[in-house]
Amino acid sequence: MQTRLTDLIKDTPEGEEADAILRSCVHCGFCLATCPTYQLLGNELDSPRGRIYLIKQLLEGQEVTEKTQLHLDRCLTCRACETTCPSGVRYGHLLDIGRGMVEQQIPRTTYATFKRYALRKLLPNRALSSFFMGAARLGRPFLPAHLKRSIQLKPSTNRTPSGKVHTRAMLILDGCVQPALTPNTNHATTRVLDRLGIAVITAEQAGCCGALAYHLNAQEEGLNAMRRNIDAWWPFVTRHENPAEAIIVTASGCGVTVKDYGHLLQHDPVYAEKAARISSLTRDISEIIAAETAALVPLLQAADISATSSSPRNLAFHAPCTLQHGMKLRGKIEPILQAAGFNLVQVADPHLCCGSAGTYSILQPELSRQLRDNKITALTKENPELVVTANIGCQMHLQGGTSLPVRHWIELLDETLTG
Repeated sequence: MQTRLTDLIKDTPEGEEADAILRSCVHCGFCLATCPTYQLLGNELDSPRGRIYLIKQLLEGQEVTEKTQLHLDRCLTCRACETTCPSGVRYGHLLDIGRGMVEQQIPRTTYATFKRYALRKLLPNRALSSFFMGAARLGRPFLPAHLKRSIQLKPSTNRTPSGKVHTRAMLILDGCVQPALTPNTNHATTRVLDRLGIAVITAEQAGCCGALAYHLNAQEEGLNAMRRNIDAWWPFVTRHENPAEAIIVTASGCGVTVKDYGHLLQHDPVYAEKAARISSLTRDISEIIAAETAALVPLLQAADISATSSSPRNLAFHAPCTLQHGMKLRGKIEPILQAAGFNLVQVADPHLCCGSAGTYSILQPELSRQLRDNKITALTKENPELVVTANIGCQMHLQGGTSLPVRHWIELLDETLTG
């Protein structure tokens, strides 16, 4: 695709990156077939190809309107188009550049500005998340059914690791809302890795991965959150004795962002090198478990699966977009669950987004609900007893639309190993 970028951006790092991405697009239209919003709306401008044209016009200095902003806002950033694209167009990075520029040129209404500000400030705050979730649990009996399903009773986390001293250590990202909503996810991860001879470390100063603010177009705020995490993790990955060999992320939505720190901070003279190192060490928990198969299989063989035979065994696995399209980790989790004795039912159109997409379910509720309903129909068609996923956002979003339990897959592995 030929481009003629305006002088205001063409010689900047963002302009050079955008120009390279735009030139890689051959406008073939393959992306339309896998774009969730295009399938729902049938509008070319709500497809990756259409949005690329809008961003191209923006970068070439043509008029930008609220309509441009609307079509870019409607994108889920699911990146299914990247998986489909034969030319390797890095659409997600181009979208970040385009959205950032539109945000500077098109002012939002006072209400929309406040709503986005509130989301950026409330959701990443662990103390506030814990407070509101505690209040919601107290009021749970009085809430509508769809909210009641999403607000789970706090699970017991009193099972502790073995207490053994391990020579291997890994950091774990606690996240922001996950400790309040599903604290057992990281507890289960710690117990599973303990059985595999790996100690799990939490850096207290690390917090939100930065994705929430960055994708709400408060990009510098998001980058500052990333810098804070790098500072928190750096002493652990550089220490001489027993350095952390990886940074574990159990929410794929956070994982895809932390793995992108090296790119997002590549022009920062202070953090560029550190960010690249952090990204290279970041692993989704499925990557860690898959790499430890030799140690895991004997543990599963020794586990008395019959003791948990009353637990659900037929599962529907939902692969989050951030896992399969963002991190390109397809087919990592399913063999682990099958080795643990679970039967995975067939799910139609597994590449399509569930509609969670960070704050999308709040900012684009109608489209989000349609996508969720379609996804639940696909997940429950073969009558599974349970739905499992790999991302807290997807987990909560799906749970709000079904009476079937929706859980993180690592919890099931933990329960299998402990009987």
